[in-house]
Amino acid sequence: MFLVTAAQMQEMDKQTIESFGIPGLVLMENAGRGAFDMLLDKFKGPGIKKIAVIAGRGNNGGDGFVIARYLMEKGFIVNTFLLSSKEKVKGDAKINMELAQKLCDRSHACSFIEIPDANTFLKLKNKIHHHDLFVDAIFGTGLNSNVKGFFKDVIELINSSPKPCFSVDIPSGLHSDTGRPMGIAVKSDATATFAFAKTGHILYPGNIYTGDLEVIDIGIPGFIAREKGILVSLIEKNEVAACFSPRRFQGHKGNYGHLLVLAGSKGKTGAASLCSNAAMRCGTGLVTLGIAKSLNKSLEPQVIEPMTHPLPEKKKGFLSDNCFDEIQTLLKGKQALAAGPGLGTREGTKKLVTKLIEKTNIPLVIDADGINCIAKDPGVLKKKKAPVILTPHPGEMARLCGLTTKDIQADRIGIASQFARNFDTIVVLKGALTIISLPDGKSFICPTGNPGMASGGMGDVLAGMIAAFCAQGFSPEKASIAGVYIHGMCGDILAGDMGRFGFIASDMIPVIPKAIHKYLL
Repeated sequence: MFLVTAAQMQEMDKQTIESFGIPGLVLMENAGRGAFDMLLDKFKGPGIKKIAVIAGRGNNGGDGFVIARYLMEKGFIVNTFLLSSKEKVKGDAKINMELAQKLCDRSHACSFIEIPDANTFLKLKNKIHHHDLFVDAIFGTGLNSNVKGFFKDVIELINSSPKPCFSVDIPSGLHSDTGRPMGIAVKSDATATFAFAKTGHILYPGNIYTGDLEVIDIGIPGFIAREKGILVSLIEKNEVAACFSPRRFQGHKGNYGHLLVLAGSKGKTGAASLCSNAAMRCGTGLVTLGIAKSLNKSLEPQVIEPMTHPLPEKKKGFLSDNCFDEIQTLLKGKQALAAGPGLGTREGTKKLVTKLIEKTNIPLVIDADGINCIAKDPGVLKKKKAPVILTPHPGEMARLCGLTTKDIQADRIGIASQFARNFDTIVVLKGALTIISLPDGKSFICPTGNPGMASGGMGDVLAGMIAAFCAQGFSPEKASIAGVYIHGMCGDILAGDMGRFGFIASDMIPVIPKAIHKYLL
């Protein structure tokens, strides 16, 4: 599902009206009617009788006037509060304001009230408060400065009420591109947005303010959107399912790839086993774990199905560049390589990771310590011979970029996308709503996952999953999308079964086949 910016949406509206020839009044009618239908479906029941439509003077208010009209025709008591004077309402919004007022004038129960200033708002505050439902049609997606004046007071009133709120297009005060409140924003129970979801609806904390989201088709032709080259999408289940196909009746382990994992060090053998075992559960035919020789005995009981290969070590318990030649031999016949979980960051290990990037000619997934090994010199990525997928958490991404974690979290899509373009890599920026950014500028947001996954080892499982799909022949892009989505889905299954507290990374691994079979195939 495409996610658009405010500027992109405005361009598409303009092109639809001026070039394609659908009048703006038709688009507004379609928007208001679709939102009305969603409102009725969402807020069913006898408790909703008296509704306050709180409208601004722009097109968002115009959509609200259409909703008010349909609500009145349906028999609801509707009080429409215009946060302006009528003289300031122009264009299509004015036409719909006048239509809504005509219906009000024919009703003894409904009213249309102007609130042009703070003093008027104070006089009407109690009247506004006493409604069963608020329709927020104050600001649309074009808001570009902090909410001020009595508009802020109105939003505070809505948010303080125990009654539900329904937002038109986007909760008023929420930045449509970043999902950040512009000083203050309406906290809605549900939002009807038009044509396309906006990135601000999906990104945190915008997803919290948006509530239940539904996209209303208002008639913008599909070719207009395609021509805009929209770069951000929300991953949907059907596109993940399309990555999979039924297995052949005579298929055998040699048909489903052989993955090499380089992971683990003294004190971090768990990361190696989690990564390797997760890869097996994803359906990979064969997995070989390359491990420092002195750790092999302790790791073998942790990885029953994956094979282990003891590698020479300089420092006991750590892989170093002295085993590079043996790894090169080991890579023959493999379809993908995962490197980094629990690997350590000793100087020899850093040299090994650098050489792997420069020499490996199969897809390479670099996670955790593998990322930390190149954090001071990410330029080595430009010397790669094969696709590279980086799977950093925000702290690791900050080290790669020379920024703070706070900087990363403030612009997750922008920073991940810029890095992916600059270094021609796929970046999987982990966290709530994991971001997948591609070298061509496209980014994907993953909707699956939950806070119960905030525990050690989850990233090791994810690295194994992505690498496993690469080994099975998925493109690096599809492997990243499928791995991230299914990883989050497994977390959601566990949260449903166990609650969002206390499940651990090893609990995820046996759930992988169920997630793929039950929900995707």
